[in-house]
Amino acid sequence: MAYSGLLRSESGFDFITLRRRGGVTEIVYDDGALHRRVWRVRGEASEGALSEALSRAHREVNVVPALYAELRKRSIAIEAIAG
Repeated sequence: MAYSGLLRSESGFDFITLRRRGGVTEIVYDDGALHRRVWRVRGEASEGALSEALSRAHREVNVVPALYAELRKRSIAIEAIAG
């Protein structure tokens, strides 16, 4: 399992990262308290586009809605697999 792009939000509590499991790319989010979410990236998406989306989302106060918006801008499809 490989992780890349570990990012902590400005508040210091949220983290978001990309990981690879068996050739599948996943986005992992944890707010440090109650929520841990994992999404599988569907279809082809460049690591650069994913990294940029995560980078922009982690700077926002509401990380998850910002992540959805950034992925939608880049036409990156995801499916929830945990959380």
